[in-house]
Order: sequence, then structure tokens, then C-alpha cells
Amino acid sequence: MAPNPDIRASDADRDRVAESLREHCAEGRITMDEMHERLESTYAAKTLGDLQEITADLPEHDLYQHPIPASRPNSTASPAVRRSGGDLYRQGGRAVWATWATVSAINFVVWLALAVTGNVVYPWWIWVAGPWGALLLMGTVFGPRRRP
Repeated sequence: MAPNPDIRASDADRDRVAESLREHCAEGRITMDEMHERLESTYAAKTLGDLQEITADLPEHDLYQHPIPASRPNSTASPAVRRSGGDLYRQGGRAVWATWATVSAINFVVWLALAVTGNVVYPWWIWVAGPWGALLLMGTVFGPRRRP
């Protein structure tokens, strides 16, 4: 049952509509100028009916949050939809390896800086880079395989 449009709007009601307008602007349904105009109207609204008029031409739910129907092999779906799990894993794998390399390099540089200043210490950075790198290597070698 829809609320009575003559009921006075609360600050929480106005904030919900304002957040919805920001999301619609971020998704490209309305321009920045339209959003600013509608936000002014939102905070000037006195009743729920006034708020409903502001968003009457916008969908309540984002249509892109619904499940994507299965596509045919020769479909014109975007590359992101057609991409297989193995491709996504490889892209994520590169990021994980890059993170490992960055952290390992930072730890090595800290250890090296201590060693150069005369504070030669046990190479502790190996205990960070070694096990983590071994786990990444196992995941890369024995990770998901592409099916023919």
C-alpha cells in the first residue's frame, strides 16, 4: 500500500530521496544540473507527495542489479560478460603477484637500509616474502584450469 501523499515528509524521507538522486546521477540517468535542481526541491518538500513527484520519472530499483540472462555463444554481450572465469583469475593473479612483489620490495629495502647503517640484522624479510610467495606459486600452478 502506497503511503498517503498528504503526510508530512521527515528529514529521513528527504535524505532517502537525496541519496537516490545521487545514485541516479552516478548511473547517468540525470545530469548534475538536474540533480542539483531536484535536491533543492527535495529539501524544500513538505509532503511525501512532493517527494514522489521529484522521483516520478526515475526507477525505484536499479535494473542492472537483476540477474543477467544466459547469453548464447554468438551473442553480442560485452567482453566482460563473455569473459571466462579463468581470464578473471589470471587478471586477479597479476594483481596478487604485484602486491606480493611490492610488499617484499618494501621489506627488503627496510632491511637493506638497516644493514647499510651498520645494524646488520637477520634477513627477516624472507619470512614475509617466502611463505606468501610459496602460497601464490601453488595457487598459480594448481589454480583453476580452462575447460575445452
